[in-house]
Amino acid sequence: MIDVSEYFVAGFILIGAFFAVVTAIGLIRLPDLYTRTHAASKSATLGVMCILIGTLIFFLTEDGVFNSRVVLGIFFVLITAPVGGHLIARAAYNTGVKLAPETVRDDLADKEKHEQAKSKSKSKK
Repeated sequence: MIDVSEYFVAGFILIGAFFAVVTAIGLIRLPDLYTRTHAASKSATLGVMCILIGTLIFFLTEDGVFNSRVVLGIFFVLITAPVGGHLIARAAYNTGVKLAPETVRDDLADKEKHEQAKSKSKSKK
């Protein structure tokens, strides 16, 4: 007989697989590095976390084993994947990788112009 926990496990793993597919589609279809890193870091994080949560529930209900390594894996992915995606995008912007032509607004360009104007006014004083 199927327990309710098996439905939860299947649900989490299917949701994680869905987010993994969304990540793959985003990496293929999105136009530039910035939107691709966004897709990879956000949806892949949710996908991996859902799969790990499903794994944790499975081993907890089937074997009665609480696996702390899975919990640490969830925590590690939650913290490092979005930060890594952000740092990759920031490094790409600082090295001059162009935005897609469809990009509507570039907030960092306005910030750079403001900082350059501020540094010029300080150097004149």
